Amino acid sequence: MNELFISVDIEASGPIPGEYSMLSLGACVVGATHENFYVELKPLNKKFDAQALAIAGLNLKKLARTGVEPAQALRQFDAWLARNAPFDHTPIFCAYPLAFDWMFVAYYFHRFLGRNPFGYSGLDVKSFFMGASGKRWGDASVPQHFYDAQALTHNAREDAIAQAKLLERVFEYANKQYRPSTRR
Repeated sequence: MNELFISVDIEASGPIPGEYSMLSLGACVVGATHENFYVELKPLNKKFDAQALAIAGLNLKKLARTGVEPAQALRQFDAWLARNAPFDHTPIFCAYPLAFDWMFVAYYFHRFLGRNPFGYSGLDVKSFFMGASGKRWGDASVPQHFYDAQALTHNAREDAIAQAKLLERVFEYANKQYRPSTRR
């Protein structure tokens, strides 16, 4: 099986799925960011953390009117994944940080579709950089020169694309670190 790395970013109304809602979902293919996906979802409930909403810049009342029903949004995302990850490719969920975005997406896939096409794991960009650089967790933040000049916007599609470009640079760095020597 071939692997297809999918950069995923979400914005939410709070820190955990179920009690709080995933409000937007963005994704793109790492290495082909023009292949991307975005949807804004109707909230599951009215519960929110004010700081989370301020960061996301989304409005629960507006999304209750204009957002896509969660089951439909997940069907759309699943169809997008199927178009971009043919039968002989395994989609690999990539995020920075993985834990936050993955738990919301996994919860929503299981709740609304009964399965998660990503399975139960993914690639955390910071952890990958930690392994490639040999740095300890506390020192393994990806250096600023790996990033594009623009800051994260907290638009899930834009951040997924920025994250994909970051991951591409981290992959290049890792390949240089571990390229077998050509000297004899």
